[in-house]
Amino acid sequence: MAQAFDPDSEVFRCHEGGKLRVTSTMALTDRDALSLAYTPGVAEVCNAIAGDESLAETYTWRSRLVAVVSDGTAVLGLGDIGPAAALPVMEGKAALFEQFAGLNSVPIVLSTTDTEEIIETVIRIAPSFGGINLEDISAPRCFEIEARLREKLSIPVFHDDQHGTAIVVLAALRNAAAVTGRSLADLRVVVSGAGAAGVACAKILIAAGIGDIAVADSRGILDPNRGDLTAIKKEIAELTNRAGLAGPIEGALIGADVFLGVSAGALGEDAVAAMADQSIIFALANPTPEVHPDIALRHAAVYATGRSDYANQINNVLAFPGIFAGAFDAGASGITEGMKLAAADAIGSVVADDLSPTYIVPTPFDPRVAPAVRAAVAAQARLDGVARR
Repeated sequence: MAQAFDPDSEVFRCHEGGKLRVTSTMALTDRDALSLAYTPGVAEVCNAIAGDESLAETYTWRSRLVAVVSDGTAVLGLGDIGPAAALPVMEGKAALFEQFAGLNSVPIVLSTTDTEEIIETVIRIAPSFGGINLEDISAPRCFEIEARLREKLSIPVFHDDQHGTAIVVLAALRNAAAVTGRSLADLRVVVSGAGAAGVACAKILIAAGIGDIAVADSRGILDPNRGDLTAIKKEIAELTNRAGLAGPIEGALIGADVFLGVSAGALGEDAVAAMADQSIIFALANPTPEVHPDIALRHAAVYATGRSDYANQINNVLAFPGIFAGAFDAGASGITEGMKLAAADAIGSVVADDLSPTYIVPTPFDPRVAPAVRAAVAAQARLDGVARR
């Protein structure tokens, strides 16, 4: 049920007028300043860029500018609420880019859910931007939209709901394994959710060497023999589940080391209690985790959520600001799998010397995070051959 609208509440007061504004880097205080910033001086810069488009990277803000693009179909835990209702989230994302990486960004919400129209629109606006952050676009369209934009554009394209979540999950899980005296290769993981985040988490954990992983949707474990799978789910089913599990998720959790929740499906205490000793529970649904903290803390050695009021918050802000900053520093033409793994390594390394069951990832306000991710991503871009500087 929607909460009552209270314009006098603190939440609404702080959002009044939006959370962003554009400010000039030049003080337009007299005629000379105006002639430099605008006509006639700006014409010289325009002509130079017309002759060599690469000069736009130096003489406009494009090289440091991110488009935050959404169609409003998968906003937070609110679902398909439309572009206007999604705009406060996109403004918030832009504020985070500025706060944590000093990057400019522009929120753009689209009044279409058509895959072709979204792709065409982003391609047409791309000359204004150095990178594209796709946000809150529902699965399975989000997979095709990102993949095709990455093919068409020579700038970083990053769907944060997929990869930001996956990167932070990998960093946290590697550290949680260390806290419990194991490595990723020792772990059997069960993922609840086969949408954008679930698919991306499964892929990055496989790339990082996870022991085994099974992914479940609302109908149970993804198994290649199931006849109701989409193309994406069939691909994941063929990459995962070496144990050959089938049926409800509760059965897969018997003896499992890790539960990773990236859906809204609640999990009962009996299922949690059936997991292996020293189990790890990442219940990331917001605002209500799939496993209640009271239940998790009775059974799990390490517990993480997506919330800020519990220890071990899995928050995408640990990843995306530094990833874009590093990609921009390197002049990267895209974001590779290696760059994502490097970002996860950097996030986890920040707290590696101070690990405990309640401290497996840094907080969003740890000033070491964005610089570490930025440097690691830029270095990996050069190693992967996608850097242009």
